[in-house]
Amino acid sequence: MKEEVLEPIKVIIADDHVLYRAGVKAALSPKTDIKIIAEADNGMHLINMLKTLSVDVILLDIQMPIMDGIQALPEIRKIAPNAKVIMLTMMDDHSMITKLMEIGANSYLSKTSDSEIIYEAIKTCHKDEYYFNTLTNQALLTNLKQRNIQIPQQLVAQDVHLNEKETTILRLMCEEKSTKEIADIVELSPRTVEALRDKLKVKTGAKSTAGLILYAVKHKLIEEL
Repeated sequence: MKEEVLEPIKVIIADDHVLYRAGVKAALSPKTDIKIIAEADNGMHLINMLKTLSVDVILLDIQMPIMDGIQALPEIRKIAPNAKVIMLTMMDDHSMITKLMEIGANSYLSKTSDSEIIYEAIKTCHKDEYYFNTLTNQALLTNLKQRNIQIPQQLVAQDVHLNEKETTILRLMCEEKSTKEIADIVELSPRTVEALRDKLKVKTGAKSTAGLILYAVKHKLIEEL
Protein backbone atom coordinates (compact mmCIF):
# COMPACT_ATOMS: atom_id res chain seq x y z
CA MET A 1 0.00 0.00 0.00
CA LYS A 2 1.41 3.39 -0.99
CA GLU A 3 2.03 5.94 1.76
CA GLU A 4 -0.10 9.04 1.28
CA VAL A 5 1.96 12.06 0.29
CA LEU A 6 0.62 15.20 1.93
CA GLU A 7 0.67 18.43 -0.02
CA PRO A 8 2.71 21.20 1.60
CA ILE A 9 0.79 23.99 3.32
CA LYS A 10 0.46 26.87 0.84
CA VAL A 11 1.43 30.20 2.40
CA ILE A 12 1.32 33.82 1.22
CA ILE A 13 3.28 36.56 3.01
CA ALA A 14 1.74 40.05 2.90
CA ASP A 15 4.16 42.66 4.25
CA ASP A 16 5.48 45.90 2.79
CA HIS A 17 9.03 45.29 4.07
CA VAL A 18 10.98 43.36 1.44
CA LEU A 19 13.69 42.34 3.89
CA TYR A 20 11.16 40.91 6.37
CA ARG A 21 9.47 38.87 3.63
CA ALA A 22 12.84 37.61 2.43
CA GLY A 23 13.87 36.70 5.97
CA VAL A 24 10.72 34.71 6.69
CA LYS A 25 10.88 33.01 3.30
CA ALA A 26 14.52 32.02 3.83
CA ALA A 27 13.85 30.77 7.36
CA LEU A 28 10.91 28.62 6.26
CA SER A 29 12.49 27.34 3.04
CA PRO A 30 14.02 24.22 4.68
CA LYS A 31 10.56 23.14 5.88
CA THR A 32 9.28 20.65 3.31
CA ASP A 33 5.70 20.74 4.67
CA ILE A 34 5.34 24.47 3.94
CA LYS A 35 5.55 26.28 0.61
CA ILE A 36 5.59 30.07 0.17
CA ILE A 37 3.56 30.45 -3.04
CA ALA A 38 3.42 34.26 -3.26
CA GLU A 39 4.31 37.59 -1.65
CA ALA A 40 2.27 40.79 -1.47
CA ASP A 41 3.41 44.26 -0.41
CA ASN A 42 0.00 45.62 0.61
CA GLY A 43 -3.55 44.47 1.32
CA MET A 44 -4.91 45.39 -2.11
CA HIS A 45 -2.13 43.42 -3.80
CA LEU A 46 -3.02 40.43 -1.61
CA ILE A 47 -6.76 40.66 -2.32
CA ASN A 48 -6.09 40.65 -6.07
CA MET A 49 -3.85 37.59 -5.67
CA LEU A 50 -6.53 35.69 -3.78
CA LYS A 51 -8.86 35.95 -6.78
CA THR A 52 -6.64 33.53 -8.70
CA LEU A 53 -4.56 31.72 -6.05
CA SER A 54 -5.58 28.99 -3.62
CA VAL A 55 -3.91 29.47 -0.24
CA ASP A 56 -4.01 27.70 3.13
CA VAL A 57 -2.37 30.25 5.44
CA ILE A 58 -1.73 34.00 5.09
CA LEU A 59 0.89 35.88 7.10
CA LEU A 60 -0.66 39.35 7.19
CA ASP A 61 1.13 42.48 8.41
CA ILE A 62 -1.13 44.98 10.15
CA GLN A 63 0.64 48.15 9.03
CA MET A 64 0.87 48.43 5.23
CA PRO A 65 0.28 51.22 2.69
CA ILE A 66 -2.78 51.45 0.37
CA MET A 67 -4.71 48.80 2.34
CA ASP A 68 -3.51 47.65 5.76
CA GLY A 69 -4.07 44.28 7.39
CA ILE A 70 -7.08 45.44 9.41
CA GLN A 71 -8.88 46.61 6.27
CA ALA A 72 -7.83 43.52 4.32
CA LEU A 73 -9.00 40.95 6.87
CA PRO A 74 -12.78 41.23 6.21
CA GLU A 75 -12.12 41.12 2.45
CA ILE A 76 -9.99 37.98 2.86
CA ARG A 77 -12.84 36.35 4.77
CA LYS A 78 -15.16 37.02 1.79
CA ILE A 79 -12.80 35.85 -0.95
CA ALA A 80 -10.94 33.03 0.84
CA PRO A 81 -13.12 32.03 3.82
CA ASN A 82 -11.15 28.84 4.48
CA ALA A 83 -7.73 30.50 4.57
CA LYS A 84 -6.17 30.85 8.01
CA VAL A 85 -4.86 34.35 8.75
CA ILE A 86 -1.96 35.03 11.11
CA MET A 87 -1.61 38.74 11.91
CA LEU A 88 1.92 40.16 12.21
CA THR A 89 2.77 43.34 14.09
CA MET A 90 5.36 45.20 16.11
CA MET A 91 2.62 46.45 18.47
CA ASP A 92 1.58 44.69 21.68
CA ASP A 93 -1.93 46.17 21.69
CA HIS A 94 -4.37 44.03 23.67
CA SER A 95 -7.52 45.74 22.41
CA MET A 96 -6.32 45.35 18.82
CA ILE A 97 -5.58 41.65 19.31
CA THR A 98 -9.07 41.00 20.66
CA LYS A 99 -10.71 42.97 17.85
CA LEU A 100 -8.77 41.10 15.15
CA MET A 101 -9.44 37.67 16.67
CA GLU A 102 -13.15 38.49 16.82
CA ILE A 103 -13.36 39.58 13.16
CA GLY A 104 -11.61 36.52 11.80
CA ALA A 105 -7.89 36.33 12.59
CA ASN A 106 -6.63 32.87 13.54
CA SER A 107 -3.57 34.04 15.43
CA TYR A 108 -1.50 37.10 16.26
CA LEU A 109 2.29 37.10 16.32
CA SER A 110 4.92 39.69 17.07
CA LYS A 111 7.20 40.35 14.09
CA THR A 112 10.09 39.63 16.44
CA SER A 113 8.93 35.99 16.74
CA ASP A 114 11.58 33.53 15.63
CA SER A 115 11.06 31.29 12.62
CA GLU A 116 10.19 28.20 14.69
CA ILE A 117 7.27 30.03 16.33
CA ILE A 118 6.03 31.22 12.93
CA TYR A 119 6.39 27.66 11.61
CA GLU A 120 4.46 26.25 14.59
CA ALA A 121 1.72 28.88 14.20
CA ILE A 122 1.30 28.06 10.50
CA LYS A 123 1.04 24.31 11.18
CA THR A 124 -1.29 24.71 14.16
CA CYS A 125 -3.66 27.14 12.42
CA HIS A 126 -3.81 24.89 9.36
CA LYS A 127 -4.60 21.84 11.48
CA ASP A 128 -6.55 23.17 14.47
CA GLU A 129 -7.86 26.51 13.14
CA TYR A 130 -6.32 28.65 15.89
CA TYR A 131 -2.90 29.20 17.43
CA PHE A 132 -3.19 30.71 20.89
CA ASN A 133 -0.14 31.99 22.71
CA THR A 134 0.60 34.07 25.79
CA LEU A 135 0.05 37.28 23.79
CA THR A 136 -3.42 36.36 22.53
CA ASN A 137 -4.61 34.83 25.81
CA GLN A 138 -3.45 37.76 27.92
CA ALA A 139 -5.06 40.19 25.48
CA LEU A 140 -8.44 38.46 25.74
CA LEU A 141 -8.22 38.40 29.54
CA THR A 142 -7.03 42.02 29.86
CA ASN A 143 -9.81 43.38 27.68
CA LEU A 144 -12.47 41.61 29.69
CA LYS A 145 -11.08 43.05 32.92
CA GLN A 146 -11.30 46.61 31.63
CA ARG A 147 -14.57 48.15 32.77
CA ASN A 148 -15.04 50.21 29.64
CA ILE A 149 -15.01 47.16 27.36
CA GLN A 150 -18.53 46.04 26.58
CA ILE A 151 -18.97 42.30 26.17
CA PRO A 152 -20.85 41.43 22.96
CA GLN A 153 -24.50 40.80 23.81
CA GLN A 154 -24.45 37.30 22.35
CA LEU A 155 -21.82 36.30 24.93
CA VAL A 156 -23.76 37.34 28.03
CA ALA A 157 -26.69 34.96 27.80
CA GLN A 158 -27.76 34.01 31.32
CA ASP A 159 -29.71 30.83 30.53
CA VAL A 160 -26.82 28.81 29.09
CA HIS A 161 -26.07 25.64 31.02
CA LEU A 162 -22.88 23.75 30.22
CA ASN A 163 -22.52 20.18 31.42
CA GLU A 164 -19.33 18.91 33.04
CA LYS A 165 -17.89 17.54 29.78
CA GLU A 166 -18.53 20.80 27.91
CA THR A 167 -17.00 22.87 30.72
CA THR A 168 -13.91 20.64 30.80
CA ILE A 169 -13.43 20.93 27.03
CA LEU A 170 -13.82 24.72 27.16
CA ARG A 171 -11.23 24.99 29.95
CA LEU A 172 -8.79 22.82 28.02
CA MET A 173 -9.26 25.01 24.93
CA CYS A 174 -8.33 28.01 27.09
CA GLU A 175 -5.14 26.15 28.08
CA GLU A 176 -4.07 26.05 24.41
CA LYS A 177 -4.63 22.29 24.08
CA SER A 178 -5.03 20.96 20.56
CA THR A 179 -8.10 18.98 19.50
CA LYS A 180 -6.11 15.74 19.74
CA GLU A 181 -4.76 16.59 23.20
CA ILE A 182 -8.27 17.40 24.43
CA ALA A 183 -9.59 14.17 22.93
CA ASP A 184 -6.92 12.15 24.76
CA ILE A 185 -7.64 13.87 28.09
CA VAL A 186 -11.45 13.51 27.98
CA GLU A 187 -11.24 10.08 26.30
CA LEU A 188 -13.27 10.98 23.23
CA SER A 189 -12.45 10.92 19.52
CA PRO A 190 -11.11 14.15 17.95
CA ARG A 191 -14.23 14.25 15.77
CA THR A 192 -16.48 14.14 18.85
CA VAL A 193 -14.47 16.94 20.46
CA GLU A 194 -14.90 19.06 17.31
CA ALA A 195 -18.65 18.39 17.39
CA LEU A 196 -18.82 19.42 21.04
CA ARG A 197 -16.83 22.58 20.25
CA ASP A 198 -19.36 23.47 17.54
CA LYS A 199 -22.19 22.78 20.00
CA LEU A 200 -20.54 25.11 22.51
CA LYS A 201 -20.49 27.89 19.91
CA VAL A 202 -24.21 27.43 19.29
CA LYS A 203 -25.05 27.33 23.01
CA THR A 204 -22.97 30.37 23.97
CA GLY A 205 -23.59 32.41 20.84
CA ALA A 206 -19.85 32.62 20.13
CA LYS A 207 -18.92 32.89 16.46
CA SER A 208 -15.35 31.67 16.86
CA THR A 209 -12.95 29.91 19.22
CA ALA A 210 -11.79 33.35 20.35
CA GLY A 211 -15.41 34.07 21.24
CA LEU A 212 -15.53 30.91 23.34
CA ILE A 213 -12.41 32.05 25.22
CA LEU A 214 -14.13 35.39 25.88
CA TYR A 215 -17.20 33.54 27.15
CA ALA A 216 -15.11 31.34 29.46
CA VAL A 217 -13.37 34.31 31.05
CA LYS A 218 -16.56 36.36 31.33
CA HIS A 219 -18.35 33.53 33.14
CA LYS A 220 -15.35 32.75 35.37
CA LEU A 221 -14.86 29.25 33.99
CA ILE A 222 -11.16 30.11 34.14
CA GLU A 223 -9.69 32.56 36.61
CA GLU A 224 -6.52 33.41 34.76
CA LEU A 225 -4.69 32.48 31.58
